[in-house]
Amino acid sequence: MILHRNRRTVPQLNTTSTADISFILLVFFLVMTSMDVDKGLQRMLPPVDDDATEQVADVPKSNVLQLEITPSSRLLADGEAVDIGKLRPRVLAFLGGESTARDRMIMLDVARTASYDTYFNVQNEIVAAYRILRDRYAKKAYGKAYALCTPEQREAVRSVYPQRVTETTTAGQEGGGR
Repeated sequence: MILHRNRRTVPQLNTTSTADISFILLVFFLVMTSMDVDKGLQRMLPPVDDDATEQVADVPKSNVLQLEITPSSRLLADGEAVDIGKLRPRVLAFLGGESTARDRMIMLDVARTASYDTYFNVQNEIVAAYRILRDRYAKKAYGKAYALCTPEQREAVRSVYPQRVTETTTAGQEGGGR
């Protein structure tokens, strides 16, 4: 008697829909994932001069608003602690009217160990104060918001309210304790 062994085949998985499922999952994760938008400061840097000359401005101390961000990320304005939320009205009051704004300067001294978030918020408040002043002047002079003015009108508004902000960075305390 001859015994025949039946060859057993290993059952195969049906993988025809695996690619479809992978594609659907990929699309799902792409659609559902939120992309964080980085915060940044929109600044127009001065053009590069071939001349390496510096302009030295002789500004009286009464025309300078001294802002300092300490290593512990505290904001000081003219030596006294200020909440960042109260910085905008202070800058608006400091810059004053159209006749005094050209002569005013804001000096910002930032410690290297200060948090970027504090630095960003201070810069944002300064820019917002200038935006308010320029918008007020444009409405008074041209009857429309600064954003709606022509390039020539914007230049005229910027000449009345030039953004004069100097910035220095200090090393702060060694060791960088955050």
